[in-house]
Amino acid sequence: MQPRKRLLTTVTGAAIGLLWCASALIAETAETGETSAQTARLISVDGAITEILYALGGEAQLVGVDTTSLYPDATEDIAKVGYKRALSAEGILSLNPDRLLMTDDAGPPEVLEQIARAGVDTHPIPDTPSVAGLHETIAAVAAVLDRTEAGAALSAQLDDELAQLEAATRASSKRPRVLFLLHIGSGNDMAAGRDTAADTVIRLAGGENVLHDAFSGYKPLSAEAALAAAPEVILVTQRNLEQLGGLDAVLERGALQATPAGQAKRVLAMDGPLLLAFGPRLAVAAAQLASELGIIDEETDGRSGLTAGQP
Repeated sequence: MQPRKRLLTTVTGAAIGLLWCASALIAETAETGETSAQTARLISVDGAITEILYALGGEAQLVGVDTTSLYPDATEDIAKVGYKRALSAEGILSLNPDRLLMTDDAGPPEVLEQIARAGVDTHPIPDTPSVAGLHETIAAVAAVLDRTEAGAALSAQLDDELAQLEAATRASSKRPRVLFLLHIGSGNDMAAGRDTAADTVIRLAGGENVLHDAFSGYKPLSAEAALAAAPEVILVTQRNLEQLGGLDAVLERGALQATPAGQAKRVLAMDGPLLLAFGPRLAVAAAQLASELGIIDEETDGRSGLTAGQP
């Protein structure tokens, strides 16, 4: 097995092992009698929440998901309730849900109020794009499912995966300067500052977000700002890359071609749901990016003490 792939295999294998453990734990508790939390009909209005529900073994209770819920592939067979910021009360209520799990940006507010008045329990779930925030998200979803032990196990596994990744990236001296652009095919290029999923994944991967200190959230990127940031790598989603027509089309945007990344033609594309969902696959996303950035190489991976397939 190639050295760069060992860490990805380790993290992915660990996640699979966790799913088995969580399912076993849930099976044991089910023998003592089902609770209303474990039989409630659920709708998830966020991709990360949906991934966590699957990781905790709650997928059988899902009767609807929003359009950001793209993973795992099994979500394709679940009824869609639309985009999480443009929900329809009629569509959601037609699925006869007991509980609606959502992030704070779900809406419109009047639709959520109508759903609540209809007797559906609405559960706002925190979604701060940080490791601590993800632990809070996992705990909140686990509480709704009454599966707190499985939630604690998922959080512990996440910490273990991230610790393995940190050990590997710390052994490398490479700290490439990365610029992440979002929705670059529709008007202004939106760049990621701090307090974003992209910023956290870049830093967990061992890279440096060139706009971390510039602003919070996503903001339009001017030609002047792109030149001043001087990124060594431009990171986009695979979907954006395909929409624009490839690497050269990305570099034609604004002043990107004049940056160090543009001169070297260093444009990386990653699966959007993996990179930005900020769910149980966080370590997988960061490990993949670290590998693509060349931060994890033969020397650092060899000293990390990781073994393929470790549960």
